[in-house]
Amino acid sequence: MAEMLLVQAGDVRLAYRVYGPASAPPVVLLHGLGGGGGGWDEVAAALAGSWRVYAVDLRGHGGSDWPGEYTLPLLRDDMVRFLDTLGLAQVDLVGHSIGGAVAYLLAMRHPGRVRRLVLEEPAPPWPRVPPAPSRPAGELPFDWAVTTLSAEASDPPASSRAGLSSISAPTLVIAGGPDSHVNQDRLAEMAGLIPDCRLVMIPAGHLVHAGQPDRFIAAVTSFLSGPELP
Repeated sequence: MAEMLLVQAGDVRLAYRVYGPASAPPVVLLHGLGGGGGGWDEVAAALAGSWRVYAVDLRGHGGSDWPGEYTLPLLRDDMVRFLDTLGLAQVDLVGHSIGGAVAYLLAMRHPGRVRRLVLEEPAPPWPRVPPAPSRPAGELPFDWAVTTLSAEASDPPASSRAGLSSISAPTLVIAGGPDSHVNQDRLAEMAGLIPDCRLVMIPAGHLVHAGQPDRFIAAVTSFLSGPELP
């Protein structure tokens, strides 16, 4: 496991792990709700042969600050400050679930910062019945208040859907198939609204990079290193 580092990103400190040579092109990995940068270890180790990999703990998770205030725009802006502080002008960006929502919001707002975009089972920006999470017993590796992001993602503004057409980065959407709780038709609709996008289904449920790591890594590596999409 890579060493955890800390960086001040505006009003929060963000923890992150870094893999691969400093001279390699950068790729940033964003985890899902309740996860952490360490959940990317297998993926990051595989990518580190060709990329400088940054696996971030989003605010309210793991070693990052838990300020008690959580919205998707705040997480998006945290990541812009993270890139600014580390001097990363443009990156490949990979996001899972809520991290996928953060990733596509960043690509909408700051198109020049994202070279290529990978969205693994992202929260599609259409209304849905909000989940009712039940807090497990014991100490958690994240701030329980961060689960409000799930309700926010269930009632997205129309601007989030409209903004999909403004994403200029070549994009790969990875769907987990019928065992996922994410609406797969919405993921296909989402991919159809992003101008330069391909959709691949890897039948692993919601956590594709853990359930089918070899296929996930192969898809991401091929996409990030491949030619520009027509």
